[in-house]
Amino acid sequence: MQDRLGLSDDELLTALGAHPLELIGGDLDHKPQLPILLTLTQEAADRAGEGVLRRWVRASGRHGRPIDLLMGQDYGAFEDALEDLRERGFVVRASAGR
Repeated sequence: MQDRLGLSDDELLTALGAHPLELIGGDLDHKPQLPILLTLTQEAADRAGEGVLRRWVRASGRHGRPIDLLMGQDYGAFEDALEDLRERGFVVRASAGR
């Protein structure tokens, strides 16, 4: 998930509510959200590509920035944002000042 979304170690730890020793030891299997997030993001990566997913996770959308949803551990809203990506694709809008 870290590579797929382009997350830093700190971002991954925050998103999963994990401690650094769990990450270093590869002991994240007890985190129930991990397999769900892996499945959801794999589907999105298969459809859109990992490069698009890395850009999308930091872009503002209807639900806010997906990275902020992950950092807040708002997995339901993150799933909704992924659903929007699936339905609408990665939409880039010009800023209001241009």
